[in-house]
Amino acid sequence: MRIADILAQNRVAVDLQLVSKKAVLETLAGLLATADPRLKVNEIFDSLNARERLGTTGLGAGIAIPHGRVSIDGAVSGAFVRTCKPIGFDAVDNAPVDLFFALCVPKDANQSHLDLLAALAARFSDSAFVADLRKVGAEEVYERLIADGGQSV
Repeated sequence: MRIADILAQNRVAVDLQLVSKKAVLETLAGLLATADPRLKVNEIFDSLNARERLGTTGLGAGIAIPHGRVSIDGAVSGAFVRTCKPIGFDAVDNAPVDLFFALCVPKDANQSHLDLLAALAARFSDSAFVADLRKVGAEEVYERLIADGGQSV
């Protein structure tokens, strides 16, 4: 599975003026819900929030990968948000976060969920890639995210 398989341009938002973890998760839930008419914003938000209560999805270096499971069968969906200013997200390095890639996966997608998380974490460990995402506009962010050189996530 490639990023292009789970991300649509309308689920990429940059330079948002969000000031709290809750606001970020609500925004990501709203974006993820546009992937399938059966998805409900509240269910996605609750899932993302429940996962955060288990432990942070903030990887460090200003990056987080919030993820949650939903009850409907279907494809995995992704959304990306870049905030104007980094916000506190309880990241492992205690640094604020400004880049968020969220995943919404069906409850039964156990191994594919873990594989996606590992691949995204590896992708976001590339400091040049991350620096580029912080500089460009929404369309360019989307193009860079999906231009993964055939790399599976």
